[in-house]
Amino acid sequence: MKHLAPRALIFASVVCGLFCRAAAAADDTLGYQTTPLIPGTTWHVHDGNRPQPRVVAPGASFSDGAAAPADAIVLFDGGNLAKWTGQGDRANWKVERGYMEVAPRAGSIRTRDRFADFQLHLEFATPAVVEGKGQGRGNSGILFNGIYEVQVLDSSDNPTYPDGQAGALYGQSPPLVNASRRPGQWQTLDIVFESPRWGPDQKLLKKANVTVIHNGVVLHHKKDFEGTTPHQANGNYDKPHAPEVFIELQDHGNPMRFRNVWVRKMGTYDIP
Repeated sequence: MKHLAPRALIFASVVCGLFCRAAAAADDTLGYQTTPLIPGTTWHVHDGNRPQPRVVAPGASFSDGAAAPADAIVLFDGGNLAKWTGQGDRANWKVERGYMEVAPRAGSIRTRDRFADFQLHLEFATPAVVEGKGQGRGNSGILFNGIYEVQVLDSSDNPTYPDGQAGALYGQSPPLVNASRRPGQWQTLDIVFESPRWGPDQKLLKKANVTVIHNGVVLHHKKDFEGTTPHQANGNYDKPHAPEVFIELQDHGNPMRFRNVWVRKMGTYDIP
């Protein structure tokens, strides 16, 4: 390298300092500013500047260990993954001590059956040994038909972009609050999902919506999905589908655990 005069060294040092600080700032950001704006908001998809939901310490228990109601379909009771499918038509997650755990390179799993307008209960635990940060820590998701995601994440003292934290409608709506328990502790999710509907002319009649209760705390109440939930992009309802959808548990590379999973169809008023 060519030897620099003292004045040139000072200039290079200043320039380097400015660029290094800018690079460090970029590394410290929680999200993105170059993604599209979310319609109806002033925020970008995965915007790190969006206000962080306030933290609410949940109660000691809520629906932990909740027994399935008489009309529920038990999807996982700790025994086997017969109700689930995955790569090669098999759900290859590990099953032990009453829970299932994401296995390395096993891929996401989904229910063999499909449901429309239902109540879902499940319990999950993020890894007790904390590794990574932001979206790299305790990441999974509950997806309906593989396209509408309620985010699962270790959001205990783990800043990330708000529309990607635990309980968010991914890339669209942060939860009202952050009700996460500590890493390694079992947590509950109770979700009511209502399927979207299209008319005979393929025109959207009703958006999908969810009510989400995390550890006994309401995160969303009949909140619409504004479309599908892709990464760094806005979703849409361009591809009509039947009301019956499968339930998917996401493999995002973290050894997440799930237990006590059951679903019940909500039914219709005045129909016995």
